[in-house]
Amino acid sequence: MLALPGMNILWNLVAEKLPDLVAKRDFLGAESNVHAVTGVNGQDLQKDAVIGVQNKEQCKEFGQNVAMTADALGRPLHDLRISLLDRCNFRCPYCMPETEFHADYEFLKRSQKLTHAEILQVVRVATELGVSKIRLTGGEPLLDKKIVDLVAGIAAIAAVEDLAMTTNGMLLAPVAQRLRDAGMHRVTISLDSIDPKIFKTMSGGRGDLGQVLAGIAAAEQAGFSSIKINVVVQRGVNDHAVLDVLRHFRGSGHIVRLIEFMDVGNRNGWRMDQVVPSQELLTAIQAQWPVTPVGRNYPGEVARRYQYADGQGEIGFISSVTKPFCGSCSRARLSADGVLYTCLFATQGTDLRQPIRNGASDDDLRDILSRIWLQRADRYSELRRPEVAEAHAQSKVEMYRIGG
Repeated sequence: MLALPGMNILWNLVAEKLPDLVAKRDFLGAESNVHAVTGVNGQDLQKDAVIGVQNKEQCKEFGQNVAMTADALGRPLHDLRISLLDRCNFRCPYCMPETEFHADYEFLKRSQKLTHAEILQVVRVATELGVSKIRLTGGEPLLDKKIVDLVAGIAAIAAVEDLAMTTNGMLLAPVAQRLRDAGMHRVTISLDSIDPKIFKTMSGGRGDLGQVLAGIAAAEQAGFSSIKINVVVQRGVNDHAVLDVLRHFRGSGHIVRLIEFMDVGNRNGWRMDQVVPSQELLTAIQAQWPVTPVGRNYPGEVARRYQYADGQGEIGFISSVTKPFCGSCSRARLSADGVLYTCLFATQGTDLRQPIRNGASDDDLRDILSRIWLQRADRYSELRRPEVAEAHAQSKVEMYRIGG
């Protein structure tokens, strides 16, 4: 036990943040120039106030406890996404290209990753601040051989109402039933195409489409319903095969979600001309199968939902580039090495591993988490200008470190 836990935690936090103060000074000094280049004007800045008012209502929907931990723009802390490890058995070009993540690449060592006990402490404290939705991600979370035990531990925390996982599905079939029995509620499968050749390309030559489809079937048999199928759409790569994915899952009860290719991280060579706007896809889908919009399932839902007019199911669009949803984002992301990020496009985060390993109590950790969230003002996608994003690469956290 620490002699002065509160003082040590505060000192560690100050010591950690001190170098950032100079960087923030430089950033704030240059921010007006960025606004001038990106076209941010008085109307855009005024939008902050509008967002704050709107999110007071969002906090009410989540409950009074969440309102106590709203961020600088009034957004509640509701979701926590946890990356279990930074390794993956795929090498998707838009996330972990083989050219950079080769056989000699040094991933995190075991001692650098949070233990399951440490993850459970973060989850337990986060639920006290309003979190009720937990999603396990990677890398590829099923590479964690003890994931079932972790799922059982999280499911035992009473405040967790929704426990989900995002996986590429390759390793899902053998463990689907055990995950379900341990308390997992939902699974999302990343599947960019059902064309074997395209799938092979988009998985970096490592994926087996048959195994992924078998994983989906096993999950369905285990009792997982309304499985979400995430498709990252890239122009000239898989956009011409989107209707094939929809056709395959129509009537299955599973929900295909079409995701605009985003400028996440620094290694995918993102360009605006690679983005297929959701509206363009919607128009093509409407010509094949009429769809009608439906309301959100819960506050802060990122996908715009549509139902097939003939009753054959639902699809969704995640349009971070053309229709950003920062104003209702209630997500925090925890990397495998214990860094908490408040935005998918963040350039920096806060280390929780060090204070935890220095003996931080739940009260200490709660104080750190609440301070982080109260100061949060991220809205990268709403301020993004494509020409600037292409020309001025930032040191954004890589997607494989914090999941999607």
